[in-house]
Amino acid sequence: MTIVTSHTVTPAGGAGNGRVRHLVDQRLGELLDQELARLGFLGEEGVGLVRRHLAAFARDGGKRLRPAFVYWGHRAAGGTAADLGAVLNAACAVELVHVAALLLDDVMDEAPGRRGRPAAHVALAAEHRRAGLRGDPARYGESQTTLLALLALAWADAALLGSGPHLADALGVLTRLRVEVTAGQQLDLAGTAAGADTGRTRTIALYKSAKYTIERPLHLGHAVAGGGPAARRALSAYALPLGEAFQLRDDVLGVFGDPGRTGKPAADLRQGKPNHLVAAARERTGPRGAALLDAVLLDTVATEEDVVVARELIVSCGALDAAERRIAALAAQAVGALDALPGLPGDARAALTELTVLATDRSR
Repeated sequence: MTIVTSHTVTPAGGAGNGRVRHLVDQRLGELLDQELARLGFLGEEGVGLVRRHLAAFARDGGKRLRPAFVYWGHRAAGGTAADLGAVLNAACAVELVHVAALLLDDVMDEAPGRRGRPAAHVALAAEHRRAGLRGDPARYGESQTTLLALLALAWADAALLGSGPHLADALGVLTRLRVEVTAGQQLDLAGTAAGADTGRTRTIALYKSAKYTIERPLHLGHAVAGGGPAARRALSAYALPLGEAFQLRDDVLGVFGDPGRTGKPAADLRQGKPNHLVAAARERTGPRGAALLDAVLLDTVATEEDVVVARELIVSCGALDAAERRIAALAAQAVGALDALPGLPGDARAALTELTVLATDRSR
């Protein structure tokens, strides 16, 4: 993907994000081993369950976008290699919060899979059935997954304890991140139940994605470095348009994505989720188009043919094309905002430019 504007965005393979991912993976593995070792009281079977469905899931962490933003927020705010351990701990804390969010999200969405494998609650229900345990397997799977998510949140706090002398500021940012994403999810659930227009979908995107995925991780790295207010404001000017573009891409994938590439089903139409693309199509097509889309969104037994018709409507009314143009414009705006970051090191500029591509082109 290339976004052609006065600030051209191109992949920057040497920007250092591969190295950051390796460092985060290494440190996260150490933290997971440390925390698993403290669970001996669960017995071999209990520790094995946590290892299979929480630790293994956390180790297989996708692109590590949020930890990367923590790292480069730290670098942009003047952080140095001397603080490497502190910023990696903070990056791992955000990743563990994300692990908890994904586990719970799959339960709430009744998602069958994640990252090309059964979702944790589905796998745990299957284990319950195979073992012939008492009770409802589905309920067991959901309950165990909820507890694993709570454990991941506790481990996030444990990781943050190693984030250096600015712990209080870092904890304040991580707390805001958790509050905002939780409230954003509440908005998402309410929108699924009652329907949502484009204004509401933008609000959901702000708190579920823009702040959670990009702005607060950047602020967390900034806090660990003890950065000043000018750098924080400039990081927000980069983060907020990119966060909106990130969610728009997620909405496009929620309708048109290939589960084989994204690791999750393109199920927003079937689940009636408050997707900006769908809301825009409703507004563009009037009552007849809205009725067609509602027939798919509200029908729990909608066929694949129904979904295809809805997708064709979204394309024909121009909603998809408008979303793609908006993604490109927002990404360019984010890259342009890097000019306002005081004393931004070259490696941080290159990495943040590359992350703009990774966040808006999820095929990579």
